[in-house]
Amino acid sequence: MADNQYEERSIGRPRRVSKVVKGGRRFSFGALMVVGDGNGKVGLGYGKAEEVGLAMQKAVEEAKRNMFFVPLAGSTIIHTIIGEAGAGRVLLKPAAPGTGVIAGGAARAILEVAGIHDVLAKSLGSTNALNVAHATIAGLKAQKSPDVIAAARGKSAEEVTPVGIYRAFSETKRLRAGGGE
Repeated sequence: MADNQYEERSIGRPRRVSKVVKGGRRFSFGALMVVGDGNGKVGLGYGKAEEVGLAMQKAVEEAKRNMFFVPLAGSTIIHTIIGEAGAGRVLLKPAAPGTGVIAGGAARAILEVAGIHDVLAKSLGSTNALNVAHATIAGLKAQKSPDVIAAARGKSAEEVTPVGIYRAFSETKRLRAGGGE
């Protein structure tokens, strides 16, 4: 997939940060960016530079390096999970088709760019955008496919996953395999 097919989104505004040095303060800008393909692939990056544009560019490059796949069940996630990073805690719950993305701020941007259209998210800890973003990514990385969950329990995937979620997961998996050719 070409780089230009990824959607880039800024999380919050680029912020001015300062470092105190012998001669006073040295200012630079920090930017948090999320990149995704809208089909379950997403990455998060943070960049710092003396200009806003350069900081955003660095953040996008880091986000592309940090990309990973999220197992999806149609337009939602497989199971409920709490992602944690620092003081940030984010609860992610699968939702019925047509529900939409019920989330705020950083979590909403990440979920939309990842291509997750039906999900409930609640920030339980820190409200800092950086912590919420990292907690959301941690929750998405911790998502396990029904096959992995079933293997760990010694059962079939149909036994450990609700019927609707399993059907949607199987269909998504089939489309990804067929769509890549």
